[in-house]
Amino acid sequence: MNRLMRGCSAFAIAFALGANAIAADMKTELGPGEGQVNIVAWPGYIERGETDPAFDWVTKFEEATSCKVNVKTANTSDEMVALMNEGGFDLVTASGDASLRLVAGKRVQPINPALIPSWKDLDPRLESAPWHTVDGVHYGTPYMWGPNVLMYNTNVFNEPPTSWKVVFEEMTLPDGKSNKGRVQAYDGPIHVADAALYLMHHKPELGIKSPYELNEEQYKAALDLLRQQRQLVGRYWHDAFIQIDDFKNEGVVASGSWPFQVNLLQGQGAPIASVIPEEGVTGWADTTMMHVDAANPNCAYMWMEHTLSSNLPSDLSVWFGANPPVLAACSDGRGMQTPEGCTKNGLDDFEKVRFWTTPVANCASQEQCVPYYRWVSDYIGVIGGR
Repeated sequence: MNRLMRGCSAFAIAFALGANAIAADMKTELGPGEGQVNIVAWPGYIERGETDPAFDWVTKFEEATSCKVNVKTANTSDEMVALMNEGGFDLVTASGDASLRLVAGKRVQPINPALIPSWKDLDPRLESAPWHTVDGVHYGTPYMWGPNVLMYNTNVFNEPPTSWKVVFEEMTLPDGKSNKGRVQAYDGPIHVADAALYLMHHKPELGIKSPYELNEEQYKAALDLLRQQRQLVGRYWHDAFIQIDDFKNEGVVASGSWPFQVNLLQGQGAPIASVIPEEGVTGWADTTMMHVDAANPNCAYMWMEHTLSSNLPSDLSVWFGANPPVLAACSDGRGMQTPEGCTKNGLDDFEKVRFWTTPVANCASQEQCVPYYRWVSDYIGVIGGR
């Protein structure tokens, strides 16, 4: 945890000093592959058919490029930042609450879109998104985006819950039992934003404009809500597969989650569904970013092209319940996804998702905001019962 705090402090200092965004000279040409590429990725993001034989977007890449794909799974953005700070990896599938920290900390290098032929096919909404583009320089290739949904047990909820209230406030659920001890919350400081989003709807007098930009009063209200939630939470989750087991075997009936868990549970016949509640959702737009000291840059660029041009964006969209960075992947038959599937995954709801981003002191909506390093230390306190 001290390692994480040092990383967060470095991030805050870098932004406070107006750190130059350029991390390394941009690569201008590709050579032969080095034989491997080492990637830090979210669970379920890089599949070679081992979890389900139908989902494999690695084998053909390895056969075509002779670049062996090695994957280190990370369950939170903070874990990804820590791993990239340690080094030894070429790429990371970073969410918006990690990507700018990696840029400010000079852990990633700018990428050259000219070396990625399918860059021209990107969804225009993602091409220059602020979570990977700084001063007009791109620091990664868009990978996948989607919402943080409310997952629930359909045997308990005969109708979909309409509000995040079921995980934030003690209440009697439709089965006549309390929600206490039967709900979960995300084990990451970015969960403060979910509390802030809830308060935006239920306490408008706080004046919250963005769940990632909170003044002291707004931040205190979010922490108070999280401390209240602490009395209800049976487990703080960060491992997707442990959460799946908890819903199947440990009596958990409602939690914020990813479509990945929803899809796997439904595929196993579990009584599970998900919903976007009335307050809306936070979400993630992930970017493949290259380490400043990547040992295998040629294979890394080949992989980034693969993420846009192959069956990967289509099949991952189905597998994870997310949306591809290339709109054509919804309809051109390269993989399993269909236009109807992308619509179901929220392709048309891009403007409704409050995408993860790293909170900074010099925020846009008001004079001063609570920076991320405070979120980290205070959320540790909340989980610890303080």
